[in-house]
Amino acid sequence: MLSFFSVYIVYLLIKKQIMKRILSLFSILALTVISVQAQSISKNALGLRVGDNNGFGGEISYQRQLSESGRLELDLGWRNSNHVDAFKLVGLYQWVMPLDGNFNWFVGAGGGLGSYNFDKGGNGTFALVAGDIGIEYNFDIPLLISLDMRPELGFNSKYSNDLDLDIALGIRYQF
Repeated sequence: MLSFFSVYIVYLLIKKQIMKRILSLFSILALTVISVQAQSISKNALGLRVGDNNGFGGEISYQRQLSESGRLELDLGWRNSNHVDAFKLVGLYQWVMPLDGNFNWFVGAGGGLGSYNFDKGGNGTFALVAGDIGIEYNFDIPLLISLDMRPELGFNSKYSNDLDLDIALGIRYQF
């Protein structure tokens, strides 16, 4: 009877060792697949984000990698036309996910602030919260092109809350 328990215990120990090895191999395989599928975000990207932007037009855009699939985007837009001087600074955190090949999609959220001055005496400041969703293509050369949609909800003491839908094309140099 003792020998049966001894054999059974040895069997369980061997089974446990085999299961540990199988689990280890599976983990290594899973991490390898994930690393192959993981998005490679450049450390930095600088360029333009061109769209209507509620009268601000183009923006200078900077992206900074913060994690393997996350980045910070800062956009500075300004306007000096039609009797209006204004600027807007927006910061967004974006999660980047691969689609196929060099195509990626991203989603993000953030906020911003700005200032405006009308020639006829109206001036003020505003704050905004924003979402972001888009698609991008990462060329084999250090060029990134994106198309995104950014809904922005602005807050200002002089006017009612303003909802703006900003659609823009981004062209950035990666370094």
